[in-house]
Amino acid sequence: MNVYLAKLMMYHEVHRMSREGYSTSRISQYLVLNRRTVARYLSMSEQEYEAFLIEQVDRKKVLLPYENFTKDRLERYQDTSAAQMHDWLKECYPDFPQVSQKTVFNFVHWVRDKYNLPRIKPERQYHPVEECAYGKQAQVDFGEYNMRTSAGKRVKVFFFTFVLSRSRYKFVWFTDQCFTAEVAVKAHELAFDYMQGVPDEIVYDQDKVFIVSENAGEIILTNVFRSYTSSKPFTVHFCRKSDPESKGKVENVVKYVKQNFLYNRTFYNIETLNDEAMGWLGRTANMLPHAFTQNAPYSEWIIEQDFLKPHLAHVPKAAPLASVYTVRKDNSISYKSNLYSLPLGSYKGRGTVVSVYTEADILIIFDQSGTELCRHKIVAGKGLKVFNTDHKRDKSSAINEMIDQLAILLPDPVQGKNWLNLIKTDKPRYIRDQLIIIRDTIQSTETILVQKAMDYCVENKITSAIDFKAIIAHYLQTERQNEAEGARIVSLNPLNGKLIEDAFKEPEKSSINDYQSIFNNN
Repeated sequence: MNVYLAKLMMYHEVHRMSREGYSTSRISQYLVLNRRTVARYLSMSEQEYEAFLIEQVDRKKVLLPYENFTKDRLERYQDTSAAQMHDWLKECYPDFPQVSQKTVFNFVHWVRDKYNLPRIKPERQYHPVEECAYGKQAQVDFGEYNMRTSAGKRVKVFFFTFVLSRSRYKFVWFTDQCFTAEVAVKAHELAFDYMQGVPDEIVYDQDKVFIVSENAGEIILTNVFRSYTSSKPFTVHFCRKSDPESKGKVENVVKYVKQNFLYNRTFYNIETLNDEAMGWLGRTANMLPHAFTQNAPYSEWIIEQDFLKPHLAHVPKAAPLASVYTVRKDNSISYKSNLYSLPLGSYKGRGTVVSVYTEADILIIFDQSGTELCRHKIVAGKGLKVFNTDHKRDKSSAINEMIDQLAILLPDPVQGKNWLNLIKTDKPRYIRDQLIIIRDTIQSTETILVQKAMDYCVENKITSAIDFKAIIAHYLQTERQNEAEGARIVSLNPLNGKLIEDAFKEPEKSSINDYQSIFNNN
């Protein structure tokens, strides 16, 4: 069916549904047309619509002068997208007209149809992976999922999946934080405990948790993961980028966890979620027959267990020794003939030193207390200055000034300042937010309650602005309850203190003779 006839049939279908009483919105939904398109069709007679179609066919294309260029590029690069062609046209023709992306898309589609240049995507040719021997291989991958709490709030959880390639015996472990190399090592240990052994090889994708760089095939592992794998009896295999087929078994497990276990499940806390996951593995994931092997993973794991290597608990190696560098007066250090900046205030007089670690091409600098000061990317060459503009800001003085100003607002400034400094020590990264919450709370609360709440926090070593706010809210609620219980109903007395009984006595009456004597005298 040609395009002209198809559009004409659509026009008549719109009018038929309209005559039968369907609304514009209903026609739009049923025929998958834009509401404005439906309204335009209904406003046109059949002759007007036919003239419109003829005009569309004969309409001159704005981009027709660029037909040859587009055709040549599509012949050479047949998988080129319309968006890329749009950029090429603007790059090669400075006077290229201002048109919408949809116009370019339609034009490229027209050129493809005219010269028979369909878009061809290169597809990778591969064969199914042969079934592994028992104990030979396992596959690992990560996933994340948005869950809902019982209160309806969204919570993102992250999970680690591990599957033995032969038996399809699965393991999953959840956490509420993004995966790092340290967390991934912990997940491996839990998986080996669950599997009761270690396979010969584990397959991964090129995740930044495990590797620093591909390095042209000579993959560089992170320090933590390299240290871990060197102490374990398995070898690692990283599949190529954009190659899910190489670890399709674990990809299916990730999808299985999301669709069969997590879908419509309520989140309470991470410990409960992991307990529920263990139950799901025991009754469903590892007990039901696998769709391909037709065997239950648990029964296959009983066989595979004898082929796994024994699992010995991981003992982390000692951290690499740090190099000690002297801090210069300008708050910088000299590392391999280059200067690297430190936060303002790092220099505390003659003899100030810092500890320096290197991880791949990153320079990590700690102060003498072990607190990380900053990180820099190691630069090549000599005589260079590497500065972080944020280091020039004196943040400590601003925070100290906020603490001083806030302490004055508290009933006991000395006690208050000491308490605020404890919060600064406990939550240095969020101290500004903590101080703002405390300031807003005390400005809307009576002084007596502020002092009472602060005494409670100091006595119980509470260093949280949120807890401080909650304690004051509790005291306010208690006061309101006490006031409600002690309220008395007082009877109003409109008789200026006289007894209620007096109101029912007969009032005194004046004698008529008194009034007559007054009138007679006048």
